[in-house]
Amino acid sequence: MILTVGNTKGGVGKTTLAFQIAIARALAGRDVWLIDADRQGTAAAAVSARAESGRSPGISCAHYPDGPTLRAQVQQQRGKWEEIVIDAGGRDSTALRAALVLSDVLLVPFAPRSFDVWALEDMAKLIDEARSIRDGLVAYAVLNQADPGSRSDDNEEAAQAVAAFPQFVYLPTPVRRRKAFANACGAGLCVSELTPKDSKAIAELESVISSLFTIQKQ
Repeated sequence: MILTVGNTKGGVGKTTLAFQIAIARALAGRDVWLIDADRQGTAAAAVSARAESGRSPGISCAHYPDGPTLRAQVQQQRGKWEEIVIDAGGRDSTALRAALVLSDVLLVPFAPRSFDVWALEDMAKLIDEARSIRDGLVAYAVLNQADPGSRSDDNEEAAQAVAAFPQFVYLPTPVRRRKAFANACGAGLCVSELTPKDSKAIAELESVISSLFTIQKQ
């Protein structure tokens, strides 16, 4: 399975989510390749921090911010891995477009802010283009960096806005703004490895992963 976590809108927490998913799957015993397709290289830096700390399991990571290179490398090496997670986006790039054509699943994190919701329209157009080239891309939208309260008008309105875009399936598993995610990524850790543990952050990540991979097995 190839999963891309991407959005043309920056600041939605896609790198955090991609890194957390990749490490969590590696901890679950899966053979995972994380590809950093963002020029900033934040995901690759988090993997380096993990390697320097000697944490196990380690995780393989490559930095391919160029679309043609990303496409060629994934096509050549996809058979070596059980799962590939691509961190792409922050803008409309050749890497994001290449990732969409290569992927089985797209996860689009968006924050409960008007500009983030509007950016879903841009992603919807890219999804249509990718599907015109390759059938089978499944796209999910998930509310990320959601307001901490269990009930929030902003969160609910943002979720309802996804319904305007038939290209997406909305995952009702919001991930809220929690220091645990930033702290874990900075240390190259999954939130489940962080001490002290944030049980809510762990549960939110597990819910997203369970939804994604359970859906794909059906």
